Amino acid sequence: MRRTTTLRTALSTALLLATAALGFTPASAATATGSAAPAASAVSARSSDSPAPAASRLSPGLLTALGRDLGLTEAAAADRLRAESAARAVEAPARRAAGAAYGGSWFDAGSGRLTVALTDRARRAAVEAAGADTVLVRRTARALDAAKARIDRLDAPAGVASWHVDPEANAVAVNVVDDRRGDPAVRAFVERARQAGPVAVRTTGEAPRTFAAGTVGGDPYYTGNVRCSIGFSVHGGFVTAGHCGSRGAAVYGWDRSYVGTFQGSSFPGDDYAWVSVGSGWWTVPVVLGWGTVPDQLVRGSAEAPIGSSVCRSGSTTRWHCGTVLARNETVNYSQGAVHQMTKTSVCAEPGDSGGSFISGDQAQGVTSGGWGNCSGGGQTWHQPVNEILNRYGLRLHTA
Repeated sequence: MRRTTTLRTALSTALLLATAALGFTPASAATATGSAAPAASAVSARSSDSPAPAASRLSPGLLTALGRDLGLTEAAAADRLRAESAARAVEAPARRAAGAAYGGSWFDAGSGRLTVALTDRARRAAVEAAGADTVLVRRTARALDAAKARIDRLDAPAGVASWHVDPEANAVAVNVVDDRRGDPAVRAFVERARQAGPVAVRTTGEAPRTFAAGTVGGDPYYTGNVRCSIGFSVHGGFVTAGHCGSRGAAVYGWDRSYVGTFQGSSFPGDDYAWVSVGSGWWTVPVVLGWGTVPDQLVRGSAEAPIGSSVCRSGSTTRWHCGTVLARNETVNYSQGAVHQMTKTSVCAEPGDSGGSFISGDQAQGVTSGGWGNCSGGGQTWHQPVNEILNRYGLRLHTA
């Protein structure tokens, strides 16, 4: 790429020197115009359990952003990040201890611990010994997943926004658009869903939409007349949203210089893609903080439990935070349903599509779509990054 090469070489050297000691630290810088580092590249997942970050590794800017969006003090934000990191490490062993009685899990912000739902009281001691709290429920996660799979086979009308397994409710949550809940087609879908399994009907403010945009300024990438945002660097390119471009489409950077091409893309059904990079562009394990927070280093891709905090970086609205509301949700866009999505309370707007979702220093996914905006609030879904890496055999670029 052809952008302040000398400056960026120095910044890359500084990044390499800093990564041994720092976790959430600046690793790239914006130019005088506010534009940020070039395209990332695509590689495969390192999904090992992550240790709780030390206080010295928590960026003050990240704590400020979490405090702003979640209503926390800086000290409370730091405590929450450490608790969430510990919960991520507990989730896998707790699930193994639960065995066939596993009914799902989530991070409880009140207790600061992971909660695991169980259908068998006899498994409580083993799960609690692994470090999680427990609650007894009627249905296993396997039974709920099977019910959701049956609902996935139904044709959903436009007034149905999405559906996912809710482990706290021990049911499949079906989200309908508030002013469409009385529509005959919506009511018929809900009835068919109830025949497929236990359903909890909820309302949402708007129908979901994708967040691609026409050509506008900022620090994006472009394909045709569409502007989207880079997700995460992988070795050889970057991952992003599938609705941003089809396989073989040329990709251009913020300065309209050629970056590479879409090597794989899927939408609807999925919403993921990867772009190979060349022509002087290179990849770094960084998520842009846009001056709101320092640029964030990416150290892995351990999936955050439901209830955890998560932040998003995109080329339109830049840096915003919220919490994970649901995993494995099916989202009913106008173009068709997209499966295995993660729902968050983070806002987004057109042009943010494809951008990074990160929890602490762990990559989570690429922005797909949602409803609302960053003035009045809303919800946004991301396609989990580990699914993308596994699908294309990529390796995540980590610090």
